[in-house]
Amino acid sequence: MGTARYDRAITVFSPGRASFSGRICPGSRKRKDLQRIFYYSLMNVVMAFAGLTADARILIDRARVECQSHKLTVEDPVTLEYITRYIAQLKQRYTQSNGRRPFGISALIAGFDFDGTPRLFQTDPSGVYHEWKANATGRNAKTVREYLEKNYSADKIETDEGAVKLAIRALLEVIQGHNLEVAIMERGKPLKMLESKEIEKYVEEIEKEKKMKPRKEAEK
Repeated sequence: MGTARYDRAITVFSPGRASFSGRICPGSRKRKDLQRIFYYSLMNVVMAFAGLTADARILIDRARVECQSHKLTVEDPVTLEYITRYIAQLKQRYTQSNGRRPFGISALIAGFDFDGTPRLFQTDPSGVYHEWKANATGRNAKTVREYLEKNYSADKIETDEGAVKLAIRALLEVIQGHNLEVAIMERGKPLKMLESKEIEKYVEEIEKEKKMKPRKEAEK
């Protein structure tokens, strides 16, 4: 499959408060990558992806059914690792089936377990999955991931504002501010999309901080 057929969007997840009250998800405005997997009275799982949209819809539909089945069977919502493992195993089976091609998407799955623990997983087309504190997928994901590896720290994500800023700074390494979308997920609340004006305010603050940094270093 040629890479031209794949979604070029970038999506990043980063933890929210230090007390783990939420997760932050900024992404590219070019494609609406955020898809609700399943929600009961309140949504507790979201998936963002880069790749073939049609493949993602199939996986999301299968995941919704599995979430419903799990709820009816054990009377508890799925854990993040459970539904991630289900999606990963489904992907893996398609790599070994005659007459069927692998799913052409890389996905980030984030949300809260029923005990309130926030989780973030990534699955590859091969069916491999890993848990992360912050990650990126899509075009230029390597650059964004390297930035997060160098700049991620607990003190920077003690507040929602700090977590959003870290995620936006990482994305500004590869795309312009007007292409950003930011989604905030908090336990017990629906996914919240930040308004364009709010994102612009964050971008302006970050640009000012960048300009002030050389001055502060010179004063030292």
